[in-house]
Formats: sequence, structure tokens, C-alpha cells
Amino acid sequence: MQMKQAVYCALLGLSVLSGLAAPAFADDANPDRPGIADGSSVVGGGRFQVESGLQREWRKDGDERERLTYVPTLLRMGIDDHWEARIESNVYSWRKESDPVNGVSHSVGTMPVSLGVKYNFQESDDSKPGYGAIVRVFPRSGSDTFGTHRATGDARLVADFQLNDKWSLNPNIGVASNEDDDGNQYAAALFAATLSYAASKQLNLFVDTGMQSREQRHGGSQVIVDTGVAYMLSPDLQLDASVGRGVHGATPPRVFASAGVSVRF
Repeated sequence: MQMKQAVYCALLGLSVLSGLAAPAFADDANPDRPGIADGSSVVGGGRFQVESGLQREWRKDGDERERLTYVPTLLRMGIDDHWEARIESNVYSWRKESDPVNGVSHSVGTMPVSLGVKYNFQESDDSKPGYGAIVRVFPRSGSDTFGTHRATGDARLVADFQLNDKWSLNPNIGVASNEDDDGNQYAAALFAATLSYAASKQLNLFVDTGMQSREQRHGGSQVIVDTGVAYMLSPDLQLDASVGRGVHGATPPRVFASAGVSVRF
């Protein structure tokens, strides 16, 4: 039932976005949402960009069910044409859990916050790919239910390949230091890739996947996939909607749906 609701929301978002009339824009903002992989472009010196939304995830383990809702938010502050500072968090989360023994329970709380930077080695265009790097550090932060007990972080190399005038590929690869539910720290390899299709000057469709190995200190790999749309209402304003699911591993959601907005100042 949740999957049907998520697909319906995405299709509804697509129909709304596709029905909006807007002129073609040059020098559009290039948000890192939606999708799993991040791009190599920076926002530019003196620019500030807010990328936020609402995401809901559903999980099931036997008779135990969980619904998690949170507000993924990324703040990007341009330093110059190659550097930007980043503050990122899922901000505030609402969790609903149910099982036959304990019934239904609810919890709310704040999520960990990361401080990071992105460096653009080379901007992409029709003749050459774009390359960059993103480094994030998560100090110990967040509430007891959703927070961490020690510092974590990750580092990724990111790229943008313009395959032709319609198709583009955006791969990421990196490493992370994470914390599991028991407070144990472990290392993991990261990979993500987004394949995008520019249906028009404003409408962009995508499919992507993300992998983390290991997903827990003594666990295997997790893999998620999703698909969605992004629509530019103006050079500085983008709307998006997406749905996805976990296809491998113990920790990914069974299904998730997200909608958001990105604004450049």
C-alpha cells in the first residue's frame, strides 16, 4: 500500500511540474537534490543556496513496522568559483513504530549535522567532464534517539559527464567513517550514480542508485535505487519529486518518497 501511495505522489508531482509553463533559462542553479549522487558544480562566489524537502521512509521486519519522516536540508555558501561551504542535516525526524507485542510508539528528535566543503576541479560543459570533491564531518550531535555518540564523516570524488544534448551521467565514489546503532564506529565504501535525461529546458528526469559497503560494523552491503523529476521554475528556483526503494541489505527502507525545493540567492 505504501508503495502505491509513493508512486501516486510521484506521478502527481510529475503531472503538476510538467503542466507548468516557463521560458527557457540560462545559467540555472544546479542543486544537488534530488537523487543520491551529488554534482561537481559549486554555487559560485557570493551565492547562497537552500535545498530542502520532506522525505518519508517505510521499513518492515516480520511483524515490526516503522515509518520515518524527516526534513533533509542542505545549505550551500559560495566562497569563490571553485569552493563552497556546506551545512547538511536531516534536521528533525518523526518515527512511528508498531508491533503485535508493544503496540504503537512514537518518537521525535533532531538529527546529526555535518560541516563540509565542496571543491570543483573542473567545470563541465559539452566538450569536457566536470570533476570535484566533497568532504563532510559530522560532530557528535542530534538528540538521544536520533543522534550520534562520536564524530563521523565521509569524503567523495564526484563527476559530471554530458553524454549528449539530452543525457548526462553523474557518478560519485568515496569512503566513510560511520557509527552503528550500538555506537560502534566502522569504515565503509560509498558509490552512487545518477543518469539524467533533459526532457526540456526546464524538466529533468533521472534514475539513480547508491551503494554502501559495509552497511553496519558486521554487516554486508546496502543498495538503494530511485527515480524522479526536477523542474526549474526560474534560474534560481527548482521543484522536485522522487520515489525509491532498498533492493539489498538490512538497513535501507523498503520504500521511500520525497519532494523538495531548491532556492538560490
